[in-house]
Amino acid sequence: MTARLDGRALNRATLARQFLLSRADAPVLDAVARVGGLQAQEPQEPFVGLWSRVAGFDPGDVDRLLGQRLLVRLHLMRRTVHLVTADDAWRWRPRHHALLRQRILGTWRRELTGVDLDDLAGRAAALLADGRPRSLGDIGRALAVGAPGPAPRVLGEAVVAALVPTVQLPPRGTWRSAAGARYLPLSAWLGRPVPVEVDPAAADAAGADLVRRYLGAFGPAASADLRAWCGLAGLPQVVAALREELVSFRDVRGRELLDLPEAPRPDADIPAPVRFLPAFDNAVLGYHDRGRIIDDAHRGLSVAGKRLVLVNGRVGATWDAAAGGGVAVVPLRDFTAAERAEVAEEAERLAGFLARPPAGG
Repeated sequence: MTARLDGRALNRATLARQFLLSRADAPVLDAVARVGGLQAQEPQEPFVGLWSRVAGFDPGDVDRLLGQRLLVRLHLMRRTVHLVTADDAWRWRPRHHALLRQRILGTWRRELTGVDLDDLAGRAAALLADGRPRSLGDIGRALAVGAPGPAPRVLGEAVVAALVPTVQLPPRGTWRSAAGARYLPLSAWLGRPVPVEVDPAAADAAGADLVRRYLGAFGPAASADLRAWCGLAGLPQVVAALREELVSFRDVRGRELLDLPEAPRPDADIPAPVRFLPAFDNAVLGYHDRGRIIDDAHRGLSVAGKRLVLVNGRVGATWDAAAGGGVAVVPLRDFTAAERAEVAEEAERLAGFLARPPAGG
């Protein structure tokens, strides 16, 4: 008989995989890989996500790893900017190419009607081959010259978000930086070829790697959760091929959940500390069914850019930086006296972290 896991058990499993049950004593590069990357369209948000996950986190480590090209920022899962390891960018970007192209067409279908996207991609690749960093606007304006059609912004976004694998260069995404995004081809930045699309012969292996990595960071989870995280279609066949190496559970609704056999599934009664999450954190967004971590009544907060506070493992408040320093917390439910004290203590620690100056500042 298949074992059942209630919401609390799934919650603790997620917290453990995402280093939110206890902070990881691990290098930042390893932590980013093990949580499946961090959503990063808001450039400063991953720093809070890592502060809540990594013991003794130093934001300068992210700056250093970006400069060393070991961490990269690029459009990836769900066409959102993610902070991932260079190795994962190299593995995962080809597997997402068709999705990225489909999503950009969905956004700009009317504007791109009649545009030969393969020709546009070829012209963009030739433009970027000189190795000069360019902004989205620079790329769009260069491609628009002598070619009546979509506005430069549409052309630029189509290129950097979909048609050509590109990376956002530092200082974008470094601590306390407000630098705009400039782009280079991912292959040039990594110093190794990055296929535009995954080779059909390697597609199953690439999909299997993605499934294992997702379950390691977010399991136990359903196939619908996997798709919600990455946005990719066609993975059920990969999951079916992996079944013999996975274990199966049922949730309280009867959905089948799959997992890696040796992945942590802590006791549901283990205490969960208060944790402050950044906007769009994947610990919440990484599922189709987010009930393990946020109540349905508050689900909209997870896609509205609200920063969330986990209290006893679940979203119990929102937070923001307060004017003049400090952290302002808005509860979503009544807290016990012990919960209020723990939230206040963690908020004070977070305020101290946010006040840290940039390197050399």
